[in-house]
Amino acid sequence: MEAGELEAEKHARYILSVEKRKDDLESIVIEHLRMNGAYWGLTTLDLLHQLGAVDRNEVVSWVLKCQHESGGFGGNVGHDAHILYTLSAVQVLALLDNLDILDADKVSSYVTGLQNEDGSFSGDEWGEIDTRFSYCAICCLSLLHRMDKINVAKAVSYVVSCKNLDGGFGCVPGAESHAGQIFCCVGALAITGSLHHVDKDLLGWWLCERQVKSGGLNGRPEKLPDVCYSWWVLSSLIMIDRDKEKGGISDRPDDAVDVFHTYFGVAGLSLLEYPGVKPIDPAYALPVETVNGIFLEKRRVASSQ
Repeated sequence: MEAGELEAEKHARYILSVEKRKDDLESIVIEHLRMNGAYWGLTTLDLLHQLGAVDRNEVVSWVLKCQHESGGFGGNVGHDAHILYTLSAVQVLALLDNLDILDADKVSSYVTGLQNEDGSFSGDEWGEIDTRFSYCAICCLSLLHRMDKINVAKAVSYVVSCKNLDGGFGCVPGAESHAGQIFCCVGALAITGSLHHVDKDLLGWWLCERQVKSGGLNGRPEKLPDVCYSWWVLSSLIMIDRDKEKGGISDRPDDAVDVFHTYFGVAGLSLLEYPGVKPIDPAYALPVETVNGIFLEKRRVASSQ
């Protein structure tokens, strides 16, 4: 194998093998994350032109079984609804071109009910607040064409209140800047057309400083590099205009592979325009063709009315 060659077929086989394992210890321990895993795995397959290897009807049927009466989705059948899993469910259905199967008003009602008076969003009924949830809510409602259901101005104001002196963003006001949170905040601001609140030069420098001597990227100063930050860092830079044997990708060399890092590794390669990998949208974290299809359909419907 030549240096730098992407083993697309092996990565695809790895993703499919993970889906089939439901009874081993690893699968049981992370069964509450299965909806997220479905999103990571299916998006990876699509970016590698391998989505045809899955049974779409089976996936859609399983996703719908995870929906609650509230409109939200759990991480697996029988698990509590949460904004994290709700976004993943919407993204999976968007990926499979099945968003029309959803009752968009019901899902958006669940998401809208999680917005707090200060504009922040709780993850679920128990009230934890995090800018991750702000991004999830905004991204989800945008994909469903229901942004008018929330107070966008307050949502933006809360995200901006989490901006730090170094140009980065934290999970709540005053929290440490972190590349993952920066993606969430910049993504939320990008979707709402509010990137003017970002100090692009200052944040750009902070993000560029995440590259370490090995060439990898870390999430904050003095931390080890991790392949998932190829997504968090590069997608944020793009949004602010600053430009093996069994398959699978790990967080760093010689570590165990998993679906999470396989997805973010391939997504990072997509941002770098790696040959053979579909382009991915840096804000919605879905293939560009999927996002374009959703919003072109919206314009088509609007023009016919």
